[in-house]
Amino acid sequence: MPKESLYNKKNKEQLLIDLKKEEFKRITLSFYKYTRLKNLKKIRDKLYLDFSLFKILGRIYIANEGINAQISLPDYNLKNFQNYLKSYSYFKDMKYKVAVEEGLSFLKLTIKIKNEIVAYKISANQYDMNKVGKHLNYKEFNKAIDEGAIIIDMRNYYEGEIGKFKNAIIPNIDRSQDLLPEIKKLLNNHKNDKILMYCTGGIRCEKASAYLIHQGFKDVNQLDGGIIKYANDIKTNNVKSQFIGKNFVFDQRMAEVVTDDILSTCHICNNQCDTHTNCANQDCHILFIQC
Repeated sequence: MPKESLYNKKNKEQLLIDLKKEEFKRITLSFYKYTRLKNLKKIRDKLYLDFSLFKILGRIYIANEGINAQISLPDYNLKNFQNYLKSYSYFKDMKYKVAVEEGLSFLKLTIKIKNEIVAYKISANQYDMNKVGKHLNYKEFNKAIDEGAIIIDMRNYYEGEIGKFKNAIIPNIDRSQDLLPEIKKLLNNHKNDKILMYCTGGIRCEKASAYLIHQGFKDVNQLDGGIIKYANDIKTNNVKSQFIGKNFVFDQRMAEVVTDDILSTCHICNNQCDTHTNCANQDCHILFIQC
């Protein structure tokens, strides 16, 4: 099989031209699953070829521990794609989160083999994926908040800058590998309290909840489907959101609006602003808020 058929070879300008020619609508969705995978190179190449046939764009990571995917695909291919994934025994019961707001999310398809699908870089003896936190739906999560549970944001600090659950603890970290030791320290006096964890789509809470349980925390809970599913559920059911502001997403859109609250200020002039800019300096690439 020619190697060039397994990787994107077009530049950004060519990719944008292709997208402008499309005469169909796209759906942005995400999914993940912790499951044992073998023969990663074979799986990676097969997925790349098949996803290309579905006209899928996006970013997919696979590892021996599972898959983590954020993709954009034509709306007419959604059901066929979901049926296709069911043909893999290890992906058959996949749960999908559909974007709250559509837009230009991805320009190309990238599938990479990783050591972990979330780069926490902790040893296998520090967690057990068979013992994860209880998954709460939006009603249960809201009820637990009202009852005074401890809420911890399992994302990077710059994500929590523009949107969060009210009264949530926001760890001051910007790398996944620093997160678990930090939350253990922040929650050290709450081992017997009810802990609520949330993240973008749920994946970061899976291993993090297993880690906390292994560390002796007694009542660990996570928002099922993350902020993405929560935002869709509250809109569908006309329920007041306890998440305020924007949900940061790792694609071209940068964020989805959940409520109209603006929590942050421009890092340059201090005016109210919740728009991230990626510094174009090749030595920087720092995300900062700029009006």
